Amino acid sequence: MRLGILGAALGLLCMAAPVVAHHGFDTEYDAKKRVKLNGVVTEVAWTNPHMRVYIDVAGADGKVINWNMELTSPNSIRRQGWGPNDLKKGDKVVFEGFGGLVVESRGSLMMIAKADTPDKPLFTQGGPDGQQAPLPTP
Repeated sequence: MRLGILGAALGLLCMAAPVVAHHGFDTEYDAKKRVKLNGVVTEVAWTNPHMRVYIDVAGADGKVINWNMELTSPNSIRRQGWGPNDLKKGDKVVFEGFGGLVVESRGSLMMIAKADTPDKPLFTQGGPDGQQAPLPTP
């Protein structure tokens, strides 16, 4: 009997761990640090639970900062029609998102498009409190 109760308790604990581990927007990102930048893709990581795109951005002082932008899951990205060959290392992009609470260049991506076709985003997602990346103008 005790072994059964112990097994059930451990099972519930294991099921609860992923829920506790997942983070909300406000724990990592700052809704007041909205950014719109141009840069060059250095890496696209199709990893779970969230994809990441790394982008080199040159500042006004010429210093290059590598932005680490988090997206939603790779499965959600694919359902939007974006595939692994649509964005590659070396592509020039324009992107919008929110900077991090601690490290501003670690952000949450809202929109990304190739620099030569900024009106055709590869990816868009809503931000905190329903904020949306601007839609392309026709």
